[in-house]
Amino acid sequence: MDLVIRNGTVVTGGAESIVDVGIVDGVIAQLGGSMTGTDEIDATGRFVLPGGVDAHVHLTAPGTEPGSWSWVDDFTIGSRAAAAGGITTVGNMSFPRKGEQMWAGMERDLADADAHSMVDFFQHPVLLDPDQDGIAEIESLAAAGHPSIKIFLSFRRFDRNVDGYLAAMKAAQVAGSVVLVHCEDPAIMHCCGSALAEAGHRDASHYPKSRPVEAERVATERAVGYCATTGAATYIVHLSSKAALDACRAGRARGLPLYVETRPIYLHLNEERFAEPDGAKYAGAPPLRTTADQDALWAGLNDGTVATVCTDHAPWTLEDKLDPALTAWDLRHGMAELETIMPVLWSEGVAKGRLSITQFVELTSTRAAKLFGLFPQKGAISPGSDADILIWDPTKVRVVDGASMHSNAGYSPYDGWEVTGWPELTISRGEVIARGTNVSGIPGRGRVVPRQRFRRP
Repeated sequence: MDLVIRNGTVVTGGAESIVDVGIVDGVIAQLGGSMTGTDEIDATGRFVLPGGVDAHVHLTAPGTEPGSWSWVDDFTIGSRAAAAGGITTVGNMSFPRKGEQMWAGMERDLADADAHSMVDFFQHPVLLDPDQDGIAEIESLAAAGHPSIKIFLSFRRFDRNVDGYLAAMKAAQVAGSVVLVHCEDPAIMHCCGSALAEAGHRDASHYPKSRPVEAERVATERAVGYCATTGAATYIVHLSSKAALDACRAGRARGLPLYVETRPIYLHLNEERFAEPDGAKYAGAPPLRTTADQDALWAGLNDGTVATVCTDHAPWTLEDKLDPALTAWDLRHGMAELETIMPVLWSEGVAKGRLSITQFVELTSTRAAKLFGLFPQKGAISPGSDADILIWDPTKVRVVDGASMHSNAGYSPYDGWEVTGWPELTISRGEVIARGTNVSGIPGRGRVVPRQRFRRP
């Protein structure tokens, strides 16, 4: 073997066992039995986990013209943060520019990732114009190994083109392509933002009122209806509220191919943060919700209604987030979480007895790999799978300090938190690319992962 990992507790496929792992040419070749390796790692007292699969990141500009605004992390910086946090595969949102269709944006972003990413990657093309040409690209994208599209119910263009978007969802069903859906209603948000402006409520403490639960609930119910109508595999991104989760639970109970993602901030933080002097730094879309919503999401993790936990990594600097010119209805959304998603979920979930280790692996790796056509190449520790492996130290304690982490954001929403459980080694295709926070991966070593068409898990 090129590498043998010995004496660790391997967690995969819903089971745990102490077994050696043998790796040849970046692929897992053997579990257990007699083997020797050119290199060997003693993982005694450690867990051996599949590398994280974060299916929702923003590491390329959002379809704007060159030189205009973008988030502060790109594929070089973001993939470095991913490696330090145990993420070995990322799914990037790929936006076309004005006048382009999905393939144009995809080709640009694939070239960017191929040149700069340290971890493996795939792309979700964003459908902005569901005209005949745009809809026709859904099949060609799926045939080329990109079977997913992203749509935004939160954009006013959705209601102007709802017939086209429904036709696109039907085309996605035929193509075996997953439809990712951002669920917030723009009319409700506009109404609420206007009311706040008229009342002079400008500070961040009013932000949750600008994008209320009703906006998310209404849009989620529409998405569930569209899923039922078209039969398309529908993946609700960054769900934040009990009301929206209940709508999804009801749809799943009817047998719909409906899947829910939440993001770490909705599990670990609540809307009280917006009352802090720097509360604007916690702004995401949707906003943080109540403790009751947090409790509902944790319950959803345990009963399987929530399929994945992904970051929606889209960071700004603290200066940008706290810009005094911003108001409660136009705060900058997004923050850095690639380096902390797995450790904080382990600390708050596994270490506190709220999640089992196998649930942790499902939520952070295996389910995303299955839903997006990566499994068993990714999301598993089994012969034939890529050797994307974490040597996980469940006793390692670190205090989060965003200023010393890899993202260009310079802060973390968890600054000052004492977190128990961190990756000791991050291995991508048999290569150690990070030892703790020390990342040794080379930009451009990451590869695009061709995906299979959707098959219901």
